[in-house]
Amino acid sequence: MKLILDTEAKTLIEEQNGVVRQFDLYSKEAFECLSRQWVRVGWNQKYQYTFSWMGRPIIQLPEDMIRIQEVIYRVKPDVIIETGVAHGGSLIFYASLCKAMEKGRVIGIDIEIRPHNRKAIEAHELFGYITLVEGSSTGADIVSKVKAMVKPGETALVILDSNHTKQHVADELEAYCDLVTPGSYIVATDGIMFDLHDVPRGAADWSWNHPTAAAAEFAQRHPEFVIEQPSWPFNESGLTDNISHWPGAWLRRI
Repeated sequence: MKLILDTEAKTLIEEQNGVVRQFDLYSKEAFECLSRQWVRVGWNQKYQYTFSWMGRPIIQLPEDMIRIQEVIYRVKPDVIIETGVAHGGSLIFYASLCKAMEKGRVIGIDIEIRPHNRKAIEAHELFGYITLVEGSSTGADIVSKVKAMVKPGETALVILDSNHTKQHVADELEAYCDLVTPGSYIVATDGIMFDLHDVPRGAADWSWNHPTAAAAEFAQRHPEFVIEQPSWPFNESGLTDNISHWPGAWLRRI
């Protein structure tokens, strides 16, 4: 694809597969086209590795954080389950929302919680809202352990952010979907991989081997879930789509 941006003529020309489209530079269509390339270049430059939350690295796009906080505020889950701990920034972020809402707790699962990360998470002032579980998120023993931590009648929201291969995400979806309560979500993050297979830090198999594909197939097997981007409670623009690393990620239980 070729993009020609002309600030004098105020146009954006897109050439792709022999098709040429021209947009007003300040239009919705130009914004979406440029945003896609911004996400691709930013991902390759590790832009998402430049953020932290209350002292802990959080490897996410800020837009995804803002969008999910609104969902958490609306759903007000009793428990937020996240697979993938890394530095713990996401756990701290969700814990801070629980504290602000005066409701909820967080369970973080990872096959390996590195000692320095565990030490920092456990020393954090919000650790009282967090339970760490070390082991494979798809292992039967870990799945059973986590399910035992959710009390009958509690509202649960699940975020999948560990191994992002299609098969692993598919296994996680099957393992944790029954914890998701009606109106809540299971979120298969980082499906943007499908649009990054051809960037320098990408991998060729990402064209098919990604969380969005796992989520789409899961929805076909489970009619009790629908894929939808949660609505924006505030929007005075003509825009409609998230600028996100999580396209096709949101599975809402009906």
